[in-house]
Amino acid sequence: MCLIAWNWQPASPEPLLLIANRDEYFARPAEPLHWWPDADILAGRDLQAGGTWLGVSRTGRLAVLTNYRDGLAQRSDAPSRGELVSQFLQTRVSAPDYLRALADRAADYNPFNLLVFDAVGLWGFESRHAQIMAMPAGIGAVSNADFNTPWPKVQNLKTGLHKLLVQGQLSAAELLALLQNRQLAADADLPDTGIALALERSLSATFVAMPGYGTRACSMVRFASGCFEFFEQGFDANGHTHSRLLKTS
Repeated sequence: MCLIAWNWQPASPEPLLLIANRDEYFARPAEPLHWWPDADILAGRDLQAGGTWLGVSRTGRLAVLTNYRDGLAQRSDAPSRGELVSQFLQTRVSAPDYLRALADRAADYNPFNLLVFDAVGLWGFESRHAQIMAMPAGIGAVSNADFNTPWPKVQNLKTGLHKLLVQGQLSAAELLALLQNRQLAADADLPDTGIALALERSLSATFVAMPGYGTRACSMVRFASGCFEFFEQGFDANGHTHSRLLKTS
């Protein structure tokens, strides 16, 4: 998962709206959104390592993960970061307690950001700093850098989500249009994450489209009245799509 935006309004009838794109190699096997037969989890599933990038549970929990991009080689012996999402969804402890325990072992994994919701609060975690953050009310976003890092794709998605909220146009079609924006950032606005300029440029789009790699799923999750509504549109290497809408009620 490489780009996430959310609107957190804890006192409203719909406390949480989250939209996200998962970017991955098309060759990496994965199952689309479904109820897992071996756990109370609604999510897609990475068939290579067994975890997931974004999931919810009937108990009112949500977790979503992004990798941290720094251009350095990833440790091949590190456990899969996707297991952190499924672990949180199956635990009963509060989000802050889960993250405090995670801080003691975060260095075991390659760098990541984790956003978790326990039906009470929305919390973020940066593994590089073992930093736990209570998310303030309002619109937020994160990609493959620390929370609040103003990459162009992050700022564009936040701005677009704000405009839709102001206009009251939060339909699936409008939100998907935000997630499927393929416009590249200007070179002068690109971050320097230690990769080649051409690759940095290609990854600057909200919706990434490259040979062999790109956005494989656009997701929208709403939480209201104690239940989640989860929509996923998936893409394969040839541009073919599937769509699924499932609920926890």
